[in-house]
Amino acid sequence: MSESLRVPPSTTVIGLKTVGIGCIMLLPLLLLHARGVGEAVIAIADLCFLGWCALEADWRWLRTPWVWVAGAWWLWLVVCSLPLPWFHLGEGSLHSTVQALAVVRFLLLAAAAEHLFLRPEPVRTWLFVLSVLAVLWIALNSLIQMITGRNIIGWPRGPDGELTGPFGTPRAGPALSRLLLPALLPPVAELLDTRGLIQKVAAYVLLFIGFATMILIGQRMPLVLTLFGLVIVALLMRQLRPVVLAVALAGAVLLAASPVVAPQAYHRLVQSFSSQLEHFSTSSYGMMYARAWEIGRQNPISGLGYDGFGTGCAQPRYFRPTFDGSIPDGGGAAFCWHHPHNYYFEALVDGGFVGLGLFCAMVLAWMITLGRGLWRNPVPIRVALFATAAFEFWPIQSSTSLVSMPIGGWLFLMLGWGLAEARWPRQHPMVDMVDPSPDPPMPARPW
Repeated sequence: MSESLRVPPSTTVIGLKTVGIGCIMLLPLLLLHARGVGEAVIAIADLCFLGWCALEADWRWLRTPWVWVAGAWWLWLVVCSLPLPWFHLGEGSLHSTVQALAVVRFLLLAAAAEHLFLRPEPVRTWLFVLSVLAVLWIALNSLIQMITGRNIIGWPRGPDGELTGPFGTPRAGPALSRLLLPALLPPVAELLDTRGLIQKVAAYVLLFIGFATMILIGQRMPLVLTLFGLVIVALLMRQLRPVVLAVALAGAVLLAASPVVAPQAYHRLVQSFSSQLEHFSTSSYGMMYARAWEIGRQNPISGLGYDGFGTGCAQPRYFRPTFDGSIPDGGGAAFCWHHPHNYYFEALVDGGFVGLGLFCAMVLAWMITLGRGLWRNPVPIRVALFATAAFEFWPIQSSTSLVSMPIGGWLFLMLGWGLAEARWPRQHPMVDMVDPSPDPPMPARPW
């Protein structure tokens, strides 16, 4: 139907879209301080999206390639979680089935953000502003806590000396690592693109302050992932390579001085991390990964269904020696947790090798979509969101469960934002720093 013959949207349609956009705008605040409410807001956004699709009779988003792959992974997870003990499925009973069905809410959030709620450029710009404010809130609380011992709210450091930012528990690092690049890369790129020494110095200082805050927080994996993200930024944007190199070197100097400047951070980032790597096989992470592998080996087709690690880890039939063979029972049940602290081992335990293969295909589909055209036209906001997704899905890391809040919320919010930026090119890009090359820029390609 041509635009001239298109029926104007009804008040209900406009209302559903407006409420959905409002839910997306609320998520950064809710993921920081009200993750339970954030769960409800995600559900509301999904329902608004589905209602809009039904009223507009517009289901074209179902043709998106990644939706097909993600749908196949989710359906397999549901099948593996059905309470059918004679097929060795769904060992978590009805609870496992319900939780597996509920996983679709995160996939719908990413699709809704990509196809509808984040389609308008001003909405994406407001999401950027909210991300910047969230970064400032976390950084300000962290720095005040480092100086005074307590954050603005009055909470002290974490149990091992970590800076908790605006939280009562050590959650500042994971949240900041997911927001840092999308919030900092566009202004850093714009400052570098402006003539004048002061602006260029400001770009170096801004990125260093962000990275230094990650170091001072004292959480190992978020810092490593942030550094990995900066490496990806440097590979895609040659204009930022000197900045990234300078910031990495300055960060190394800060880390070397941390025994004096921040001894708690030094203990966690250097001493504790080195010891954990040296004895990885007998660490809690090494024992969890060995147990997850054994569960997958014994249930190669279907795994144990959703929350399979929580139901299977303590069962003696999965007790096997650690990777180095030093502990005969693999640690017994003392270290068991709800999930194996790795997305890929989690996919293996929940859905067997079939589920793991579908999960890998889903991640690959997302990364291909996010990275489309970035080599020739590395728009900073897209590069930042691509790098964030890349380190989020990097297989060699410890992580939460894929859909546990708040990290699951950050993951799929950033993913949906990145997919929207890839699908709807900006008329006024947030600093379009095209890499100098004789090749013409790649035109936008709709699905």
